[in-house]
Amino acid sequence: MPPLEREELDEVYALPFMRNYHPIYEKDGGVPAIEEVKFSITHNRGCFGGCNFCALAFHQGRNVRSRSIESVVNEAKIISEMPDFKGYIHDIGGPTANFRKPACTRQLTHGVCPDRKCLTPKPCPNLDVDHSEYIELLSAVEQLPKIKKVFIRSGIRYDYMLCDKDDSFIKKLVRDHVSGQLKVAPEHCSDAVLSLMGKPNIDVYDRFKEKYFTLSSSFGLKQFLVPYLMSSHPGSTLKDAVALALYLNKTGTAPEQVQDFYPTPGTASTVMFYTGINPLTGKKVYVADNYHEKQMQRALLQYKRPDNADLVREALIKCGRSDLIGYGADCLIKPKKNAQPCPAPLSVTQKEKSRKQRRTASKTGAIKQPQRQFTRPKKKK
Repeated sequence: MPPLEREELDEVYALPFMRNYHPIYEKDGGVPAIEEVKFSITHNRGCFGGCNFCALAFHQGRNVRSRSIESVVNEAKIISEMPDFKGYIHDIGGPTANFRKPACTRQLTHGVCPDRKCLTPKPCPNLDVDHSEYIELLSAVEQLPKIKKVFIRSGIRYDYMLCDKDDSFIKKLVRDHVSGQLKVAPEHCSDAVLSLMGKPNIDVYDRFKEKYFTLSSSFGLKQFLVPYLMSSHPGSTLKDAVALALYLNKTGTAPEQVQDFYPTPGTASTVMFYTGINPLTGKKVYVADNYHEKQMQRALLQYKRPDNADLVREALIKCGRSDLIGYGADCLIKPKKNAQPCPAPLSVTQKEKSRKQRRTASKTGAIKQPQRQFTRPKKKK
């Protein structure tokens, strides 16, 4: 089935929805989850991001379609007349908030490319990056009489945003549409794992993060980033999880929530999980299918939590990184009370230096070599 075009989407969203849960739930105290989406607006469908673990492309497609500005404004007007509306639109977003149209003009006639992705491993040279209509939409909703503030709480593709040579959108986003914290999804820091996830390298996230905080500071705003992180994705070893913990320590990030990989039907990551083979290359992929290892990987992402302490120590020792157990600035966790300190592993240089010291000490007599005892065999009579 082809995706719904703009006119068709507008017709769907013009239907007289009740905008609330069914009254049958009143006796149970209602549905608390409605509060997060009650004053939110969906402006698009589909996603050409191409994450290997995400099933969204299978039920909404890779071809992005969006509603007209008039349609979104009309829905905002309806929301503003609701009796419990306080003037705040919680979100104008969708699967990916800052997608409004297909990735390139070629998709309009030929569809999506079967053999490559739009954003990874590098953005396609045909990618058409334009946030101007999204800015126009947000501004139009902001101008409505009963609207105090419009937030964006859906996920933002920061790699797509960085491809925009015009900084108008990122400036408007940071200045006007962040409710204290912005959700983004770097997922991991290992290039090997990110490649298997279908995500950009971590340096792309680092560039976005620097730009985001620089702009926040210039506007006199104290705002934060909430990074989505995933443990145990196919390809992620215990050492990769340690590397991610070190990255979080270095950047001063302490995630409150992390996600352990869960296979979803139809995705490339699910094929990797069940077969141990990357279906896109045919190469073997490491899979953490042991529950205890999955627990350790997840614990490393939240190494500061006291209830994860034993798992984190166990994981570090298993990886030969007992040097990260201690009181130094680079250490991830303190030693266990009343426990013998783990000796730090020696580097190659340290080992060679130790050998030379022993040889020198032996020659000078500082270390006495044990004398061999020889006994003469008794003569036979």
